[in-house]
Amino acid sequence: MTFGAVFLSVLVASWGFTWLLRRYALSKSLMDIPNERSSHSVPTPRGGGMAIVFSFLATLPVLGVSGWMDDGAIYALLGSGLLVALVGFADDHGHIAARWRLIGHFTAAIWAIYWLGGLPPLKFISASIDLGWLGHALAVIYLVWMLNLYNFMDGIDGLAGAEALIVCFGGAVICLITGQVQPLWGAVLLGAAVAGFLCWNFPPARIFMGDAGSGFLGISLGILSLHAGAVESEFLWSWVILLGVFIVDSTWTLGRRLINGDKIYQAHRSHAYQYASRRYGSHKTVTLGVAGLNVFWLLPWAVAVASGYVSGFIGLVVAYAPLLCLAVLFKAGTREALSSV
Repeated sequence: MTFGAVFLSVLVASWGFTWLLRRYALSKSLMDIPNERSSHSVPTPRGGGMAIVFSFLATLPVLGVSGWMDDGAIYALLGSGLLVALVGFADDHGHIAARWRLIGHFTAAIWAIYWLGGLPPLKFISASIDLGWLGHALAVIYLVWMLNLYNFMDGIDGLAGAEALIVCFGGAVICLITGQVQPLWGAVLLGAAVAGFLCWNFPPARIFMGDAGSGFLGISLGILSLHAGAVESEFLWSWVILLGVFIVDSTWTLGRRLINGDKIYQAHRSHAYQYASRRYGSHKTVTLGVAGLNVFWLLPWAVAVASGYVSGFIGLVVAYAPLLCLAVLFKAGTREALSSV
């Protein structure tokens, strides 16, 4: 089977699974009901992200048999992705205490880091640094944060899907430009799975992703970034740059909420993207704006880093600077912004 056929199969399967999940959610009244903390105003079916999970995980054995991805990365994605998706699915259908979710998240992250062989050496300016066990611990925290921040950022129509789609294909572009194609195949197929779902989730959304899908995407993107970094050190910097909008908004918002003394797991609408959607009165405007930032700002810097024109650290600082300015501009994480925007 050619890669093009696999790509098309994943895309169609994701589209079809999302359609089935929407019908199931409507028949069982599995609806996301708007409340004072919501960014939407119409009851909408939820749980469509499982289509991404099913269609992507089903292709991983094909990647292994075809030699398009090494076994360690496949085991990392299969085990961690499935566990995170199951925890999220259970939480979508009945609340799970935060401590039990975190235990599941850390278990999934440790599993992934074990099969990936730990954090790859980081190239900092001109030196390559191997952090050893400290690096492995930081990699676990990175994966846990990635899956949680993706959940936090899945709050308006199409945003989480568009981010994942552009990051995946951005990673593929970097592989093609540099000639290092090994990390390409998994990223492209995850992008195909997301694209099929996004047909139903693009504003105005006809189904929401749910915690199962958002958590799965977060940890999968984190694993793919570490896998790419093991192939070429600069690739990890490039992936983190591509994920900049989500990383900066969620991390800045969490930091401000901690300073304010807010409960960090309490539902809220204080992310920059949420304030922006209320200010402009449109989910589509914000989703397209984020897509534009990714394509026209972050992707060029990621390519420059991967190609060796700019060091990873310098590229990340420059790429993140305007994102931090936007977070401050929209007063992300502040209580005052909720009533003033």
